[in-house]
Formats: sequence, C-alpha cells, structure tokens
Amino acid sequence: MNIRNLIGGVAALAMLGLSLGGALASEGKIHSVKPVAGSPLPELWSGYKYAKPDTNAMQDDDFANPGMTWYDVGETAWSKKDGAAGKSCAECHQINDMKGVGARYPIVDAKLNRLMNVEERINYCRQNYMQAKPWKYDSQKMLGTVIYVKAQSRGMPVKVKIDGSAAPYFEKGKKFYFEPRGQLDMSCAQCHQKYYGQQIRMNTLSQGQSNGFPVYRLKWQKPGSLQRRFRGCNKQVRAKPFKTGSDEYMALELYLAWRGTGLQVETPAVRN
Repeated sequence: MNIRNLIGGVAALAMLGLSLGGALASEGKIHSVKPVAGSPLPELWSGYKYAKPDTNAMQDDDFANPGMTWYDVGETAWSKKDGAAGKSCAECHQINDMKGVGARYPIVDAKLNRLMNVEERINYCRQNYMQAKPWKYDSQKMLGTVIYVKAQSRGMPVKVKIDGSAAPYFEKGKKFYFEPRGQLDMSCAQCHQKYYGQQIRMNTLSQGQSNGFPVYRLKWQKPGSLQRRFRGCNKQVRAKPFKTGSDEYMALELYLAWRGTGLQVETPAVRN
C-alpha cells in the first residue's frame, strides 16, 4: 500500500478523534531523556529541540514532511526484484520484521565479525542474496530504503550493544569523537558537547544526536545519511574526510547511537 493512501486513512481516523499506532503514525513528542550511566551529557536532547518551530511542525506532519517522499521511494524499492538472482527485499523479509532495526543498529554481525549499519546490511544482502550492485550511501534508492526500514522503529528508544565484540568499535568511536583534527584543531565534542545550545553562523548547535537519520535537511533540499554529515563536519574543521563506510565512521556511528540511548527514533527527521 502506498503511504500516501495510508496517511489519508490516518487523517480520516484523526477527524473522528481516533489514532493509529505503529511506524507510520507521528512519533511521540518525547525529545529529551535522562542519559545512561557513563554518559558525558547531563541530559539528552534530540536535534528537534534546536530546530526552528516551523521545521519541527514540518517533521510532525507526515503530509508536510518532505522526507516521506523518500519513504515512498524505499517502499517501491523494497518490493522490486533486482540483480541476477531476480529477488527483492520483500521476498526474504516482511517489513513488519524491520521494527526495532532503527533502534538497535549499528550491530556487530557475528558471522562476518564486523560492524554494520543499516546501509551496509542492505548492500550485503544486495550483493550476496540478490546478486545486485551495491548502492551508494546517498543515492536515492539507498536513502529511501534506509528511511523505509528505520521508520518502522519511529518512537522506539535507541539502544545499541557496546559490550562483547562491539566494545573495540565503541572505544574507537569514542576516541574519534574527542580527538581534535583538521586545521582548526577541533573535535566533535567541542561543538556538540561543550557548546551545544549556543549559536554559530545563525544556527544553534545541537548535541549532534543521530536518532533522526537519515534526516531531511532544508539546506540540502533532500535527505542525507549520517556519514554525509560526518564528512561535512570534517570539512568544516578543515580536516580530510574519511571514506564513506570507513572503519572510523562506522565506529563513530556506534558511539553516537550509544550517546543518544533512550532518545526516540525520528526517521525521517527534518532539520535546518
């Protein structure tokens, strides 16, 4: 079913004073939680807190949220056969089975013994089961499919594993977060931990939480992956960005997800 038709049904129910739960309903309004033990932050705030009111209103309304257009792209791609094997995602997975994926990834795959985010998982399935070419992270089909998958977890609290086989990746991501780099000799923590809530270039610095990615940025006029944001931040401090899917960025994704433990999945969030 096309999401636009489903949303129309939701609107009809809303007129009758009813509500519809699940991934396609607007996420809850909880954008702040207490941090887990060991967190460097006294309170966790989603980027929603630091966005402009009209931007938040856009996110809250599935009709107005421009990221939902990519949801439709993902819904179509999910059921489309591709590759030499002539298979689709839907042949192996019911979309309802994806509930929770957006809240618990990145994870360490026990068989492959490596850290994987949702993009890497999609490409692994494409190459190994569909015998199809991998998608680039910020291609339309990849962004759409990741949004489609992660949106099934909207409203669920982020909770990733950082112990066991994930521990080395977590420590690497933590080190990256606090390590100064580039000509400006700045770390992620300087903006998103020390000075969040303050303004820079007419924008308010957020805590840099990842619970809304892929996000639709008004600046980009399209959604973008978390690793696109990493590259942009590295360029802003005059540092050479790492490659998309690099060990450094994968580890950083895990650390950021833990740092935002308990915040609700907002994909696709809308940001300035």
